[in-house]
Parts: sequence; C-alpha cells; structure tokens
Amino acid sequence: MIGVAGCGRMGAPMLAALRAAGFDARGFDVRPVQASGITTSAAAFTSGLKTLITVVRDIPETHEVLFGEQGFASVPGLERILICSTLSPVYVAGLRDLIAPHITLIDAPMSGAQIAAREARLTFMLGGTTADIDAARPLLQAMGSSLHHMGGFGAGMQAKVLNNLLAASNTAMTRLVLDWAEAGGIDPDRLLALIHTSSGQNWFASGGTDIEFFNEGMDAENSIGILVKDIESALDAAPDGADTSLPRTVQAAIRELKPRS
Repeated sequence: MIGVAGCGRMGAPMLAALRAAGFDARGFDVRPVQASGITTSAAAFTSGLKTLITVVRDIPETHEVLFGEQGFASVPGLERILICSTLSPVYVAGLRDLIAPHITLIDAPMSGAQIAAREARLTFMLGGTTADIDAARPLLQAMGSSLHHMGGFGAGMQAKVLNNLLAASNTAMTRLVLDWAEAGGIDPDRLLALIHTSSGQNWFASGGTDIEFFNEGMDAENSIGILVKDIESALDAAPDGADTSLPRTVQAAIRELKPRS
C-alpha cells in the first residue's frame, strides 16, 4: 500500500492521481480533509503500508511524521520513503542516518503548483540510486509528466531549492512589473501576453491565474509563505563563502508582497 502523509494543496491531488491510476493508496492528515481515501487515524493509515510519500509543509512537520507522534518511519513492513516536501538539503542528507538502512530513501520534491498536481503533470527532481528511481518510476509517472534524476540521495532536494530560488525571483519581479504596468496605464493582461512571447518569459508570468497564489499576498500559511521558507532552505545549503545578498533581497521582496485585486 502507498500512503501519502500530508493531504493539503499538493498531497490531496497527488493521492487522487495515484488512486486514479489504479494504485492502492490512502492519505493521512492531522486535519479532516473532505476527499476520498484520506484518514486522520495513524493506525488506519499505516495498515499494510509499504511506500510512504511525505508532502507536509516543512522540517518540523516532516520530523513529526517520520519520528514524532506519528512515527511512520518505524512502521513494521515499510520498504520505501519518498520525501516530496521542499526542505533544506542539509536536513534531507541527514535522514539517511536516522532511518533504518533496509528502507529505501528517495528525495522527490516536485514543481508545478497545485494546478499541475491536479492535472497529474508535476515535475519531479529525484535523488537516489538508479535502481531505486526506476522502481519508483511507475508511481511517480502517475503523478507527474517530467522526471529528472539529479544524482544520489539528496541531489533532488538540492536541485529543487535552486529551482525555487529562481522561481521566487521570477515571482517577485513579475509582481513588481505588473504593479508598474498598472501605474503606467498598461493593461496587465496585455503585458503578460507580451511576456509570454518575449525575453521576459517565465513560469510564473506564463502560468497567470492558473497558479493558485498568482494574486495572493504574503501569508505564512499560503504558497507565498512557502517561497520564503524555500529560499531559506536554499541559503542553508549555499556554498561556503557564497554571496547571499541577492537571494536575501528576493526573500525580502517576497515577504512584502500584497494581494492583487
């Protein structure tokens, strides 16, 4: 049985994609979720659990799921764990020493926002052995359309935080140019159409309102807040002596985002 721990914006549609593809899968969340196959009972969730997919928000929640009250990393019969949350690569690398050696570990953070999760076309950045990635490929392909094996365990997370650092930069600058466009009397929708076919093209601008947080302001509970956390994860794994002033500036700009009407 495949279990998805953390059935929020991303986890719930990922679970739905697995079930739609015919996998025996169920979800767990500490809060009641009105969707098929999701339970708040740890005992019900872990019955027959072989593959655990974690899609919780951050390091404290991941640690709780794996080693805390839930303690899913110690479930008898567990064979494989996929870490799909975006976390510090330093923390992820340390998980190998905390989890029983017979359990396969794959870091599999994903990109594409909620819309891609709902449409089962996520991009996965993968860290692990070739054999382990190949064995997990069918279930990953049920949830995503693009799989990138980046190297050994931890390499997927390193790639993801670098990707999200760039995504955060695009988010901050796209929102700024939209505000400036309105101030200058240019229709923002026309500017977005131009950007999509011009040198300023980026995922955030091209995705537009299909991206659930496109018009949102900063909130610790939404995806804008997650971007702030993801930049911090990238900074945690920055090379020794790296100039972090630009990432810090982007992080500060993201923190200051206001909702767009």
